[in-house]
Amino acid sequence: MRRALTLLGLIAFLALAVSIGSAQAAAPECRTVDTWTGLCVIKAVAPGSEATTAPIADDGPKDTGTSSPCFFDPSRDGYTDVPAGPVPCSSDLGAWSNTLQCYVRVLDPQPDAGDPAWAGHGPDDGGAVYGCFQPLPIDVDVYLWLLNPPVPAAAGPTPRAVAEMAIEQMDLQAIEIGIVPEPRPGYVGIVGQPVWMWAANPSASTVGPITRSASAGGITVTATATIHRITWSMGDGSTVTCTGAGTPFTDDRAGTPSPDCGYVYNTSSANQPGEKFTVTASSDWVIEWAGAGQTGTIRVDDLERSAQIAVGEAQVLVTS
Repeated sequence: MRRALTLLGLIAFLALAVSIGSAQAAAPECRTVDTWTGLCVIKAVAPGSEATTAPIADDGPKDTGTSSPCFFDPSRDGYTDVPAGPVPCSSDLGAWSNTLQCYVRVLDPQPDAGDPAWAGHGPDDGGAVYGCFQPLPIDVDVYLWLLNPPVPAAAGPTPRAVAEMAIEQMDLQAIEIGIVPEPRPGYVGIVGQPVWMWAANPSASTVGPITRSASAGGITVTATATIHRITWSMGDGSTVTCTGAGTPFTDDRAGTPSPDCGYVYNTSSANQPGEKFTVTASSDWVIEWAGAGQTGTIRVDDLERSAQIAVGEAQVLVTS
């Protein structure tokens, strides 16, 4: 009788031998490796909680930008040596108007008819004369005739709210999953073989960067979104964090690990629902915005998409 091992069977046999040798040396097995540092990731889990491993990664910029809806932009009036920025929405001189860029108050009493402050109008034309005070190093207080009272800036959106309008225009989406083994019928990966993950068909809306602007209430904000990281839940209790779109797999790279976003299964998917692992890619974005002399950061998390892949044990062929 002749016994022959297939190449896959030999690989599985050698992997088992290495595993046994490592166990005899009392070296712990590393199930998850940080793809950026090469270090083994170990997470302590309280009894009774769900065990999971995940690379320790910088969480990136924090969500910021709780800001005033009232801002002063002296450059509108040609002042280049006065910084722009938020101002109190009210003072003894009136309520702040972003449109007029001053504190506005109704003059009481109103000027006499024919006063230049009426700008050619009169009390019978409707409207009123307002004082308009700008908080410059040299205070400026002018008079304006307005048909309708100005809308106080405090009633309008904050720069952060306008930034959120810009984000809505970006149409940020979860990535289209690229993974080997492929999520298609009849395609089965092998335990111990490298798994590649990447963002297939990347676009500005799935991996960035993407920039949009929005305007409202006299405020214009420009926001730029960049993908911060993609967290891959592998379906076996482990996660892998990749700080980029990943490298697409090609046939000439078979058997080699991904250079920036990969994984290795230590068990088959035979005991999973449908005998497949459900792999979920969750995108985490960082959006930097600026406008009205203010800046901030907005985080957008948990844009998810999933795929199912089959992973099996390598089999030994026995022939006679």
